[in-house]
This record gives sequence, C-alpha cells and structure tokens, in this order.
Amino acid sequence: MNWQAILPLVLFLIIIFAVGIWAGKFVKNTDSFLQEYFLGGRSLGGFVLAMTMVTTYGSASSFLSGPGTAYNQGLGWVLLSMTQLATGYFVLMILGKKFAIVTRKYKAVTIVDFLKERYQSKWVVLLSAISILIFLFSAMSAQWIGGGRLVQSLTGISYIASLFIFSISVLVYVVIGGFRAVALTDTLQGIVMVLGTLILLIAVIIAGGGIPAIMTDLAAENPNLITPFGAAGDLSISYVSSSWVLVGVGAVALPQIAVRAMSYKNSKSMHRGIIVSTVVVGFIMLNMHLIGVLGRPVLPGVEVGDTVMPLLAQHVLPSWLAGIILAAPMAAIMTTVNSLLLLVSSTIVKDIYLNYIEPHAADAKVKGLSMGITGVLGVIVIVMSLNPPDLIIWLNLFSMGGLEAAFIWPIVMGLYWKRGNKYGAIASMITGVVSYIVFESFYPQPFGFHSVVTAIVLAFIAYIFFSLMNQKNSLAEEV
Repeated sequence: MNWQAILPLVLFLIIIFAVGIWAGKFVKNTDSFLQEYFLGGRSLGGFVLAMTMVTTYGSASSFLSGPGTAYNQGLGWVLLSMTQLATGYFVLMILGKKFAIVTRKYKAVTIVDFLKERYQSKWVVLLSAISILIFLFSAMSAQWIGGGRLVQSLTGISYIASLFIFSISVLVYVVIGGFRAVALTDTLQGIVMVLGTLILLIAVIIAGGGIPAIMTDLAAENPNLITPFGAAGDLSISYVSSSWVLVGVGAVALPQIAVRAMSYKNSKSMHRGIIVSTVVVGFIMLNMHLIGVLGRPVLPGVEVGDTVMPLLAQHVLPSWLAGIILAAPMAAIMTTVNSLLLLVSSTIVKDIYLNYIEPHAADAKVKGLSMGITGVLGVIVIVMSLNPPDLIIWLNLFSMGGLEAAFIWPIVMGLYWKRGNKYGAIASMITGVVSYIVFESFYPQPFGFHSVVTAIVLAFIAYIFFSLMNQKNSLAEEV
C-alpha cells in the first residue's frame, strides 16, 4: 500500500467533506428545500457554472477510459475526443437565456418539471422519468466502477473494498449538502483536474524522451497509432464525425448537463460560463487523451484500459505527487456521480412522488425522502458495479446516447417551436429510445454513423409528424 500516494488523496477527501457539511447549512436554513437541494437556489456565478458543467461532463470515462481507449487506439481517439470541445458552448447557447426564463416561470427544478409544464402530459413525465432511470443507472454504475478501480490501483486492496470506500466517500457529502455542495466541490475539483492534467502530460513526455522519440516508438509498433483511423483502421470518417452529435451537440439533451442551464443567476454568468467551460473542456480533453497515447511507449503492456492513467501517474511521478495528480480523476468521477445521484433522486421525489403520489407532502417529509432515496440509489448502484467490464467508457457512451435520443427534441423543439405538442414529444421519446436500443443491439453503426445519429433523426421525424398530425386534438384540449 503506497501511503505517500494515499495521504494526499485522503486530505483531498477531507476537504470535500468539509465543503459538503458547510453547504448543508443552506439546506437546513432554506425556505425552499427543493430549489436549494436540487438547484442551489439558482445562484451560480459564471466561473462556478462553467466548472460544474465541465466536471459533471468530464467523468470516469474522460479520465480513465478515455486515456485507456486512446492508449489502445492511438491519435485517432484523441481526434474523436475533441468533438467534446464545444459542449458547454452548445448547451448554454442553444438553451440560453430563454431556457432560464421559462424554467423560472414554470418554477421548474428538474428537466422533467419543464417537460411537464410545457406539454401538460403525465405520459411525457413518466416516459422521461423511465428514460432517466434506465440510462442514468448505467452511467452511475460506470462512475462507481471507475472510482473503485482508481482506489484499487492506488492502494492495492481488492476491487470490492475499493468500491465501498469510494461509494461511502461520495454518498456522505452529496446526501448532506445537495446541489450547492456539488457545485462548490465541482469548482475545486475542476481546478485540480486542470493542474493534474498539465503536470501528468509534462511528466509523461519527459519519461518518453520527448515527442519525436515517442512518435517514433508508436510508428515502429503500429503505424496506424499515429493516424486518424485507429490502431486497426476502423475509425471511419463518418463514425468520428457522428461523435459531434454523441459527445458534442447532443449534450444539450443530457438532463444532468441541461439542469445547469437553469441554475445560473444572470446573463453575465451565462456568458462567462460559455467562455470558461469551452477553454477548460478543450484543455482537459485534449491533454488527458494525449497522455493515454503518449504513455504507450512509456508503460507498454497495460491490459485493462481503465488502469492506464493511475498506473502512468505512479510510474512517472514521485509517490506524493502521484497522489495529488490522481485526485484529478477522482474529482472527475465524484463530480459526475454526485450530479447523477441528485438527478435520479429528484426524478423520483419531484417528478413522480410529488406529482402523482402525494402532491402536498410536508417539507420535512420531502427533505427526508430526498436524502433517503439518494442514499438508497447509491447502494443499488454499488450492487450493479460489483462485476465491472474492462472499459467503462462503453457504459457511459451507451447512457449518453439513450438520453440524447429520448430528450433532445422534446427539450429543444419544446423551447423553440410553439406547434410542438405532447403527441410529438411522446412519439419522439418512444421512437428515439426504441430505435437507439435496437441499433445498439443489432446494428451499431447504421450507414457508418454511430447509432445515436440515426435514432435522433428518426426521433425528429416522429416529433414533427405527430405534432402536426394532432394539431386539432392539441388545440381542442387547450380550449
């Protein structure tokens, strides 16, 4: 057990707990528990907004599986990863001020709140809640697995024990502090992620003898490693291009990201958030995936992709510094986990329980239920994570694609197209989710593109067609 590496990580976790306890005071003293616990009172400034978006989006797959896949695929995967550059820009520009205004008008706390008020349909609410529960459980499981593997590679203890240590660490401060704790720790963790990425990149380049020497070694091993097409030449132009939808433009439909566009306090904060998030995402994604490729000659023969990053850090850095650097992927994982936990908890409490079971529940009951369900969800995901796959990135990408296929048109068209109605939203969600699961199961690259692209196109057609076909029914219901 490497205590020099473990102690900085323990210190980092203590700081995170302190922030969670401090943020818990706001939860105790607020007049609006739901607004504070799930949105931080809609009071985020520009820098905090940007960092909470970046760290929520930059997950275990970005810091563990991303570099691990780049280690196996070469520079082609670095190119693919850069489709994430404009994520913050797209989310805040497409949803923008109008989304913040409309959600405040609706008093929406969650994405499903917005959809409920916009479409006035319980079936839209139920389909939204089911989609979130199905796809976000796989996303949360991916993060839990990543956290467990990181602790395992650092401490040398078993994966199961590492999983429990990580899980308890996250659950404590999320359950206590809510969204404000998440946003503040996201900011701290975002700074750690940037510094950690920079230090590790420099160390790997030095250990490899410089960029020219590393490129020579890669080309000697497999010339495809330094091309845009992957180690086996299977990263086609259409597949890489479709990643602009999966991990770029499509992020506007991810509930855990879109909810951030509800939480900023003014236009200045949004504009600053766009700039900062774009710069930070570009820096982290480019350099973290480069670390994976450049580390291949430095540390050859790594079999489990998710362990490339922690093994590299311990190989090229002093133990104490490796512990600090490995706080970066831990930060990325924890921030994504806490956001997903709150999102699923709010879906169950706010979107299902308060809408259809007990609409007038007392605040004390809602508070206890919210914290209790957040804890129970964590336990369920621990059980789901006991038998992990070799690369968690595929779990994460599967969940992203499913959420985008379900939500992109009900959110975007619902915001900008007045003629869109509940019939179009229901048809779009069903068509998107079903077609995505079918393509992923039986024909993962239709027409050479990622299956999410085809699913989103079919969902768009369904939204337009059924909205227009049922204009009379929609108008009659409004009257």
